[in-house]
Amino acid sequence: MTALHTPPLKGRGISDNVQHRFSHQSVEAPDDVWWYQEGDQPANTTQLIEEKAKSIISTNQSSDVPFEQSINPYRGCEHGCVYCFARPSHAYWDFSPGFDFESKIIYKSNAAELLRAKFDNPRYQCTPIALGVNTDAYQPVEQQLEITRDILKLMVEYQHPVTIITKSKLICRDIDLLSQLAENNLVSVAMSMTSLSNHLKRIMEPRAASPKARLQTIEELNKHHIPTSVIVAPVIPGINDSEMESLLRACSDAGASVARYILLRLPYEVKPIFVQWLQQHFPFRKKKVLNFLTEMRNGKLNENRFGYRMSGDGIYAKLFKQRFKVACQKAGLNQHDYNQLDTSHFSNEAQREASRQMSLL
Repeated sequence: MTALHTPPLKGRGISDNVQHRFSHQSVEAPDDVWWYQEGDQPANTTQLIEEKAKSIISTNQSSDVPFEQSINPYRGCEHGCVYCFARPSHAYWDFSPGFDFESKIIYKSNAAELLRAKFDNPRYQCTPIALGVNTDAYQPVEQQLEITRDILKLMVEYQHPVTIITKSKLICRDIDLLSQLAENNLVSVAMSMTSLSNHLKRIMEPRAASPKARLQTIEELNKHHIPTSVIVAPVIPGINDSEMESLLRACSDAGASVARYILLRLPYEVKPIFVQWLQQHFPFRKKKVLNFLTEMRNGKLNENRFGYRMSGDGIYAKLFKQRFKVACQKAGLNQHDYNQLDTSHFSNEAQREASRQMSLL
């Protein structure tokens, strides 16, 4: 799984198609670039691939993930975040976790149809659904396809609670629906923040919203009484950890009241992708960053153990945790916990029919 070393493409996080772990072939380039010729790079276009999904709700049993159900309307993400832990999932489609992940976007065209059928199932048990966990439900293609909006319309119709994680200002398009859900405590939004630096944003998550736009989005959601928290993710030692205090203060000033953080995760093919990115953009910090990560990951670059994979282990991980706690206190964050969303308003066709029958009696 060796990433090639082609020049970066404008507006993309990764210009290479790293070989995935199921591939029977591998390509390793020499350290120089004598082999590179114009035209070797893939075309800088996004391809939309329709999927007729068989199911729409995924269930989770991980003890360190705060949801039981989730929906991902899209596979792959055009935001192009170099660190994205979901990149390896593209390998199951025989696509590269590299450039393919951010340029070949698979969309579930029948998502709303499947969700309605699920909600109408008499055996369905209502618990909050997390929307856009693996890949952003408000990535650029959503403006055209509106799959996420169709899902939210069903959430309003059935009065079903939903949580949303995003780094896109496009969520403001759906404030009309989110406001209706907020009236009955049926929605919460978490804005993903990584940096206040436009330069770092451009090279780390090129097609995501700017830091200023994300702060404005928090303000807008807060103005409409839509509960909004912040996830500082990922925290990368030696890259963006120095911004922790200023970032949390800015988010608090924008109206966020709750915050948490996630340490950088590097599963499977994300490891060589991230190491190549470090070499390209921060060659003199590369060794320092990797040493910090291995120190916090029990001697490895990635840790899969529940309870440690999100925050790390060891002395540096404990220092990060304490530093984050103090920064939140100073910023006035986390003075109360996340609100528990209300499931009592949920009503499907079977329940409505039963209610009509009771009214007749």
